[in-house]
Amino acid sequence: MNVSDNYRDNWESYWSKTSDAPGEAMWDSDPSLGAEPHTALLLPHADPARTIVDLGCGNGTQTRYLATRFARVVGVDLSPAAVAHARRAAGDAPVEFEQLDLTDLDAVKALHDRLGDCNVYMRAVIHQSEPAARPAVAAAVATLIGGAGRAFVVELTPASRDVLGHAASEPAGPPPKLQRVFDHHLKPADAEEDEIPRLLGEAGLAVLAEGDTVLPMTEHLTDGTRIDLPARWFVLAGR
Repeated sequence: MNVSDNYRDNWESYWSKTSDAPGEAMWDSDPSLGAEPHTALLLPHADPARTIVDLGCGNGTQTRYLATRFARVVGVDLSPAAVAHARRAAGDAPVEFEQLDLTDLDAVKALHDRLGDCNVYMRAVIHQSEPAARPAVAAAVATLIGGAGRAFVVELTPASRDVLGHAASEPAGPPPKLQRVFDHHLKPADAEEDEIPRLLGEAGLAVLAEGDTVLPMTEHLTDGTRIDLPARWFVLAGR
């Protein structure tokens, strides 16, 4: 299945109304808090000479870091506005960006045909995807890595709902970046506790390593505490 028009429109609206300022998106954390430690977990299992594809790359902040560790980097996102952000921010950096619907099986296969077995980096995509689309997103990871690539997938856990609920219930209301997420009808931490590992397994992915972590946000509570969302990471291979 392909994503719904509402889902596509919500993300396009969000990125169209987001400036190029670093950190304006709530999840646009510095790579030192994202792709850098994640890459350290992936590289013991992955060949850096292979292309890595950043699925759901957004404005490309993490993608640009990946370009310092892998031979070739391609960032893909559902939203053309996000891809435009990423290209502007990249400047002369050795990265490539293109629009891709991860639920479009033919388009994902075509990307694999062009690039061969790839490594994959996917940060917080499945948990906010529409429930019916989540199996296809997991399958896209399996298609792209094939038999030789490896994937790093990190997803929010349901415990993140409590953190977000606490932030949203502050006396002054949700912090501005979180309010923007709500305004555009995006749904963070929507997946259930066992859903992510089940979907990865059903897609034919084998877990090589996993662990608990947090995804640091660029937003803070009224008292200045940074919002860190509980998450779980997986290093994956094809079966």
